[in-house]
Amino acid sequence: MATTFDLQAQLNQVYAHFPEAPRRPLIGITGNYEDLTCKLAEGYYKQVVAAGGTPVIVPPLSSTEAIVETLRHLDGLLLSGGADINPLYQGEEPIPALHGINRERDLPELLITRLAYDRQLPILGICRGIQTLAVALGGKVEQDIKASIKHSQEADRSEPTHTVAVDQDSTLYNIYGSPTLLVNSFHHQAVREPGSKLRVVAKAPDGIIEAVESAEFKSVLGVQWHPECLGQDGLPLFQWLVGEARSYRDAHQLHDRVLTLDTHCDTPMFFPQGINFAQRDSRILVDLEKMTEGRLDATIMVAYLPQPKQGETFPSKVSFPVEGPKEFADLIFDKIAAIVSANPDHIALARTPDELYENKRLGRKSIMLGIENALALNGQLENVRHFAQRGVVYITLCHNGDNDVCDSCRGNSLHGGVSPFGEQVIGEMNRLGLMVDLSHAADKSFYDALDISRTPIVCSHSSARALCDHPRNLTDDMMRALARKGGVAQTTLYPGFLRSNGQATILDAIAHLEHAIQVMGIDHVGLGTDFDGDGGVSGLADASELINFTRQLLARRYSERDIQKIWGGNFLRVMTQVQQMKEK
Repeated sequence: MATTFDLQAQLNQVYAHFPEAPRRPLIGITGNYEDLTCKLAEGYYKQVVAAGGTPVIVPPLSSTEAIVETLRHLDGLLLSGGADINPLYQGEEPIPALHGINRERDLPELLITRLAYDRQLPILGICRGIQTLAVALGGKVEQDIKASIKHSQEADRSEPTHTVAVDQDSTLYNIYGSPTLLVNSFHHQAVREPGSKLRVVAKAPDGIIEAVESAEFKSVLGVQWHPECLGQDGLPLFQWLVGEARSYRDAHQLHDRVLTLDTHCDTPMFFPQGINFAQRDSRILVDLEKMTEGRLDATIMVAYLPQPKQGETFPSKVSFPVEGPKEFADLIFDKIAAIVSANPDHIALARTPDELYENKRLGRKSIMLGIENALALNGQLENVRHFAQRGVVYITLCHNGDNDVCDSCRGNSLHGGVSPFGEQVIGEMNRLGLMVDLSHAADKSFYDALDISRTPIVCSHSSARALCDHPRNLTDDMMRALARKGGVAQTTLYPGFLRSNGQATILDAIAHLEHAIQVMGIDHVGLGTDFDGDGGVSGLADASELINFTRQLLARRYSERDIQKIWGGNFLRVMTQVQQMKEK
């Protein structure tokens, strides 16, 4: 008869269930440091296990290489409690009431918190952990709170000792379903200012901040109390973290299998500033690091050409000294080529869908080339062939102003739609396998081009006029006409095209996408962010946050097949069709 000391019997029980057990989300818990030892109170890891996760201790190492490698494997992060944070990290001198600080923990935890935040990792901060969140993300901590109720605890740690009022428009309220919570407390510090990335969602009766969460639609939550000591009453917070970690892991695994393509970004506009595309550069929304963090495989970078107004010259509108529009576009493409050449192990140019898939297989990001404003043709039809030979996959016929090809939605109806020269341009683009992009076009130009083109049309970054009445957006009739001809409309993240008033968010972008799906069908939609062309909203502020788009789609029960269509599959179907119709 097997006893509890029979190791083989225990192993047999494990093996009996192992093949069928799905991997539980891996939750990293930051360890405390004391007496040359990394320590962790049992409540943290036991609650993670009870919530359905697998706990691992993250020791306080300030090695960025070790932190980044750790984050590659984690599905969620739990910031545990402990000593005060050195106030120098928030630009303050210590006051006499400051307790002991823990220099071994401060820098490692601030680093891992910020890096986890940039990678969209779900985070739960507890006691010191909420304070770590605040300091790491631009807020401040009160070194010694001025309280009118007792915030230290002499009772057993499992005993609630005061109440907190919960904002009903919050994740915390959704977790517990109550405007008031009974909590325990052993602290003399609390968040004083949450900063712009966090918002306050719970307070004690004396006004002390007791909980914060992300103000940017991220899975980030911090509480001042100790739910790891509250048993079943504290468990829902750990279940929230494990659930968010599972969603994060599912999205990442899906991105391993599908190709993700953003069909429009304007990052080359910032090249004159000497940006470093290979690293995380705060001046741009799309770079190699952010693409990696957001799991974006490919982007179409455009040479954007501003449309001169009457009396202006093109050279006066751009930062580079060039003779004219064609030379400017070529210069932009030269600079993109130089970036790719400098980072051959990580980035590659692509001209076809097959090349995109091959680059993904090899672990490289892809850049495709586009032109925003056919002004780049400089009025010469032969330049269509020139740019086709350079690898351009689409040309947006106009921008904010009529040009010699067609009228813009922000123009003066110079031609009454597509010009005779524009008709020639569209025909030449059809012959050479270039997609015709009608974002920015006037309604009449849109319908004219749809009639003229022998191949399907794309709108690389346009949203729904039914939800936001702006001439840059597509009406439902335009969407239906586009779909009938096999084209695609890529929802964009320009705030003014998502909402007529108020702050646009990721939820607005999803609403526009789902409206387009309802009108056009799942085979005719996608995403064109317009990043670095003033695109970007809360929750999808830059390329690092694009994994959140996938998490929203998964939460709405879209299938993997449909997510692949949205994430570039539809656009690449049109690209393939256009390129196959190229005349030999």
